[in-house]
Amino acid sequence: MRPHLTSTRLRRDLQDIARAALASVDPSRLVRDALAALGPRIRSFPSMTLVAAGKAAVPMSRAFVDLAGGAIGAGLVVAPEGAGAGPPAVESIAAGHPMPNDASVRAGRRALDIAAATADDGVLVVLLSGGASALLAAPAAGLTLAAKAEATRVVMHAGAAIHELNCVRKHLSAIKGGRLAAAAPASLTLAISDVVAPQADDPAVIGSGPTVADPTTYRDALDIVSRLDVARRFPHEARRVLEDGARGAVEETVKPGDRRLTHASWHLVGSRREALDGARRRAEHLGYAVAVLDDVVVGEAREAGPRLVRDAMARVARLPRPACVLAAGETTVTVRGTGKGGRNQELVLGAVLRELPAGAVLGSVGTDGADGPTDAAGAMGDDTTLSRAAAAGLGNPRYYLENNDTYAFFNALDDLIRTGPTGTNVCDLQVLLTP
Repeated sequence: MRPHLTSTRLRRDLQDIARAALASVDPSRLVRDALAALGPRIRSFPSMTLVAAGKAAVPMSRAFVDLAGGAIGAGLVVAPEGAGAGPPAVESIAAGHPMPNDASVRAGRRALDIAAATADDGVLVVLLSGGASALLAAPAAGLTLAAKAEATRVVMHAGAAIHELNCVRKHLSAIKGGRLAAAAPASLTLAISDVVAPQADDPAVIGSGPTVADPTTYRDALDIVSRLDVARRFPHEARRVLEDGARGAVEETVKPGDRRLTHASWHLVGSRREALDGARRRAEHLGYAVAVLDDVVVGEAREAGPRLVRDAMARVARLPRPACVLAAGETTVTVRGTGKGGRNQELVLGAVLRELPAGAVLGSVGTDGADGPTDAAGAMGDDTTLSRAAAAGLGNPRYYLENNDTYAFFNALDDLIRTGPTGTNVCDLQVLLTP
């Protein structure tokens, strides 16, 4: 039994636990472990082409090329701006995220060219991670990038879940929904998953499923636009593509059973489970009794925070002290205000406003190191947050939540968690510690 832990110690431990979670989903290690198991199969192909796309594309590609060596012919690494370049042996493109840009279109078209150029007895290796949907953008015929980007923005800001957003993206794209794999004679995908719901690690959702069959339809995409009540703001030309597809005038995405995917294989190499395992091991090493919540944390961030605290404290009641409860997921934010923040920050402030139990500290961190359009990965709060905010003259804390301005609130209190870009992305991690 450890002595009573101070708030300062709990906060330090929380960030230590979060760092351990990030280390456990290091993309280089995940790829090397996967190749150790898949090596004989990969070596059976005389030649390989390579497309790596996503927030983890740079470290994934470097690890793969280190092991595959000269067997790789044409190759492309597509990563967010500022993420660095892939190995010297392959081409690198820095593209837009979370919104696609002209470089995203260039990357999407180049990826399709590389797939089509794969030798008949070769294999297209695809290294996929979160963010690939925006980074590989080949707009459907008759659709401009501006219209596709605006359609994505409108659906995203309406609070669409990731699977809904990707359904719309796929049906406005020439590369997603299995189309990349369909362009190659054979493909092998290694994926790091950032998908937590409705089906965890769904291959059809990660990166909008460029190498797997897509069970969704143009009609599904139209229904999502209708349900979100964004029809008036949804670009006309994007809606026309969806309507043309729904009436059969445009070819659907690649469906299950399509012969073009006969030689396509897909392998999950990392997910939230590895992050939670890493966090659990570190928390236990620090002396905490640990419980991991099975249900993923989803829904509107400001409402998910209080629900998480209730569930976590129910588990704490059955644990010796000090206790740690871990959870993971991906919430959404419906943007109504003009401020700056992110879903992790909104989750924590939502919980704080409902009053955290005395002594408890709650943190929520994006494993990619970026929470919304901010330089923070997330935030932490405790039962002193509101009193410290009052002493700092911050005014009504609820205002910051209603204006989507949680960054200003937590920044003033020095309660932001900053990790910098991590080169990975599997989930948002929540940690609740009690002394």
